[in-house]
Amino acid sequence: MNITIIGTGYVGLVTGACLADLGNHVFCLDIDQAKIDLLNSGGVPIYEPGLREVIERNVEAGRMPQQVTINERQLA
Repeated sequence: MNITIIGTGYVGLVTGACLADLGNHVFCLDIDQAKIDLLNSGGVPIYEPGLREVIERNVEAGRMPQQVTINERQLA
């Protein structure tokens, strides 16, 4: 299944990573370019035990492709 998550904070990023770990293809969007840049460079903008490893595993498996920004206007 293809899933889009809007927001890469504590709820969105953890949810997206868990859904990807279940075999779904997850595409995360956020309005914060700094968060997206950090994610795309292999970092994680929040701390949750084990989250980095789950994200890395799913990026390597192709279930969490490069993330992108979205502006507030696109959400309206």
